[in-house]
Amino acid sequence: MRRQMLGKSMLEVPVVAAGCMRIQGMDETEVDEYIHTCLELGIQFFDHADIYGKGACESLFGRVFEQTEFRREDIILQSKCGIVPGVMYDFSKEHILQSVEESLRRLRTDYLDILLLHRPDALMEPEEVAEAFDLLEGSGKVRHFGVSNHTPMQIQLLKKCVRQDLLVNQLQFSIPFSNMVASGLEANMLTDGAVNRDNSVLDFCRLHDMTIQAWSPFQYGFFEGVFVDSEKYPELNQVLADLAEKYGTTKTGIASAWIFRHPAKIQMVAGTTNLKRLREIALAADIRLTREEWYQLYLSAGHILP
Repeated sequence: MRRQMLGKSMLEVPVVAAGCMRIQGMDETEVDEYIHTCLELGIQFFDHADIYGKGACESLFGRVFEQTEFRREDIILQSKCGIVPGVMYDFSKEHILQSVEESLRRLRTDYLDILLLHRPDALMEPEEVAEAFDLLEGSGKVRHFGVSNHTPMQIQLLKKCVRQDLLVNQLQFSIPFSNMVASGLEANMLTDGAVNRDNSVLDFCRLHDMTIQAWSPFQYGFFEGVFVDSEKYPELNQVLADLAEKYGTTKTGIASAWIFRHPAKIQMVAGTTNLKRLREIALAADIRLTREEWYQLYLSAGHILP
């Protein structure tokens, strides 16, 4: 598995992270096989959040991992906090600290390698976040920090007080769901793709050496469905099939390689629990599409070039 540094840190990570949102529907034997397969493939980075399964995903993972032969230092654990489902977002010092304590208890560990603030809190006070981060870092309970679904200005506001490097911004990104590419390519136009919905977050993260983690890399829309083999994307699937044949992989592999090809050094969060598909994604980390092939896939998803 190809590896890279996470943000500005010296933490080396695989270019594929295992997203654990869907493990709630698995039994302990299946989760054990899932963990072993991930590590066999070099995917020792596991992405969690306190809201996944209302904490059940962290609990299941922690219970199963504790029974494996692996050591805690063999893996990288990332979790997220800040969402109170259906109620509010909460970046208060009290909520952040409590959320981390509960995640640590469920995951049966003494520390998180990375903590992300999950979605922006409109009532966020950067001074409180900074206090929470200092306490968590000082106690050794969290080693690195980042955000998820944040705009550049929201990150800048946090950095007004937060002294730790924010290493990560986890953002939705796939071939069809790639407005943060389209808004740059269609600059100075009146097209839909020209609408700058995220304030040039892709370029911002590259300028500030933040690793973008791509979530829902095979989805179109906001959890509307998977584009691979979808009748909504016939042209895209034909190009995926043609390139899969050329590179000796699958459509899933080519869709993954499209993300890895971007020079931003994006880390993919693979949320699949299908072990065959997980292997396809892992092998795709070594496929380097040509520039023409990357744009061919982009155009086949319905995007335009001015």
